[in-house]
Amino acid sequence: MAVRPASSPSAAAARFTGRPVTGERPLSGALTEVTLDDGRTVMVKRGDSTGAARAEAAGLRWLAGARAVRIPTVHGDDERWLVTDRVAQGRASAGAAVRFGRELAALHAAGAPAFGAAPPGGPEDAYIGLAPMRNATGSDWPRWYAEHRVLPYLRGAVDAGTVRAAEAADVERVCERLPELAGPAEPPARLHGDLWNGNVLWGADGHVHLIDPAAHGGHRETDLAMLRLFGCPHLDRILDGYRETAPLAEGWADRVGVHQLFPLLVHAVLFGRGYAVQALTAARAALRRPG
Repeated sequence: MAVRPASSPSAAAARFTGRPVTGERPLSGALTEVTLDDGRTVMVKRGDSTGAARAEAAGLRWLAGARAVRIPTVHGDDERWLVTDRVAQGRASAGAAVRFGRELAALHAAGAPAFGAAPPGGPEDAYIGLAPMRNATGSDWPRWYAEHRVLPYLRGAVDAGTVRAAEAADVERVCERLPELAGPAEPPARLHGDLWNGNVLWGADGHVHLIDPAAHGGHRETDLAMLRLFGCPHLDRILDGYRETAPLAEGWADRVGVHQLFPLLVHAVLFGRGYAVQALTAARAALRRPG
């Protein structure tokens, strides 16, 4: 017999931790802190779409399986709810940033079966934030990135009127030139997939903890480009720690805009013209690069 989803954050916390609940505090429409009778606090997140909670839970477990970056423990999930440990937050520091860079390099090195590979138990039709994200696989990164990470969101932005049809040609030309713009071939990395500053929690334990992944197999420079896109404390120190552990291929800094096309077009679909302009600027800068 199928188990029905819990009816509230408290009910979800009680089901998946096996502990009575003594209180709850809503943090947003989708996120609630729930206090258990043993004094612990867990985070309960309501999935925005069917299957979103299960996809996120699979991603968290896959990232945690690398034993690299700190990931909140998943207590349980169903079609509606995800219950995880709460991260006690501290202050960002240069030392924690260097450690995070090393740990992120180890996470990426844990690898994936293919570009676009979903986490074990995770769905092919997943999400990045509120946007659908299809985890179709491929063995050639430039072709896969164009087909499954850039062009679907470009089409969505054109359909929404956020990108004009004539402007879309610039992004399409970048996709055509990706084999020469992508740099040396790399094996599929185990990506967080939505690595912006809001998903990077600086813990009271002196380590960075990552939340809210859109985990999949991809190019490691995509995670690093996402960190740069919206800013992150001590980013230079993060990159120092990363490169000490796993040097980046020559020219990586010139490829940042290519890797940012994916999140920028996702944001253009979700949030409008401002992000479309940023995506077009990144595309035109890439087109000015020599092959």
